[in-house]
Amino acid sequence: MTSREAGLRASDADRERVAERLRHASAEGRLLTEELEQRLEAVFSARTYGQLETVLRDLPGPGLIQHRRDGLAWVRPALVLAVGVPIALVVVAAVVLAVTGAVAVWWVWLLAGWWFFGRHRVRGRGHARCGPRRVRSSRAHWA
Repeated sequence: MTSREAGLRASDADRERVAERLRHASAEGRLLTEELEQRLEAVFSARTYGQLETVLRDLPGPGLIQHRRDGLAWVRPALVLAVGVPIALVVVAAVVLAVTGAVAVWWVWLLAGWWFFGRHRVRGRGHARCGPRRVRSSRAHWA
């Protein structure tokens, strides 16, 4: 924890979360009853994350403030969709081919329908088709 984070004010929810973690540690046998009482007293009188962190310092588990890496959190679901959907379509087509002996081309019609109807609607919103019209100036019109 950086010194800036240690100086940040803790909320009641933070204090309650730390108290729950201490109770859990006591139930596991990591803290004696007297230690639990002392630490709970310190937790509920703590004002900053640094004060809360000192109470948890010798217990296993993640720190009080966890650094987030949400910058690219969308990549994994997008990759699953980009790879999973085509694979699922191929598997369905293979099963239909194996069961009926006929080539399932329903996905071709679905793709063609999207190509002709869906893609233009999405692209057309607010882009080149809906752009500003040219207006002639009054001088050019009368000249």
